[in-house]
Amino acid sequence: MPAPLMSRDEVVERLFAVFRQRGYDGASLSELSQATGLGRSSLYHYFPGGKEDMARAALDYLDSWVEGHLLAPLRGAGTPAERLARMTAELDRLYDHGRSACLLGALVHGEGRHLFQERLRSSFGALVAALAALVVESGVAPTEAQRRAEEAMVRIQGSLVLSGGLDDDGPFRRMLAGLETLLLDAGR
Repeated sequence: MPAPLMSRDEVVERLFAVFRQRGYDGASLSELSQATGLGRSSLYHYFPGGKEDMARAALDYLDSWVEGHLLAPLRGAGTPAERLARMTAELDRLYDHGRSACLLGALVHGEGRHLFQERLRSSFGALVAALAALVVESGVAPTEAQRRAEEAMVRIQGSLVLSGGLDDDGPFRRMLAGLETLLLDAGR
């Protein structure tokens, strides 16, 4: 067998891009093959469980990225506002300034929701919990902090949908600009 032209990590990054754009149902094996430059047999070599295995690898990739780039800054050093600013900058990068869809959001529809419900719940839950902990640290009561963290996730996901639908990054940018007020403003 010839040496692979790209690493498994590179293949997973390309699969991630297709699944975040198309969702599980919309990502055909032909598109996944084309995006990776691998034939179907080579894809099955990397991912014996087929398309479901590929989507799980994309979720693993996202979970690792989120842990290192979103959750770690929220738990790191600095004031809550400084940590939120670092996380927000990474969020902006992840979503290409509002021009790229969210993999989690793409997988909550159709068959993906049924296949990956526990993963989706865990991933969304980790983000909400980290945001809520940051808000509590800023002096807000836990119940209100949880509400604000959930509202932040609603705004993030909604702004991505609206920005994509309008082909305008303005809603996403405005959402990012308002996250600190939503989450950390004591007067809310």
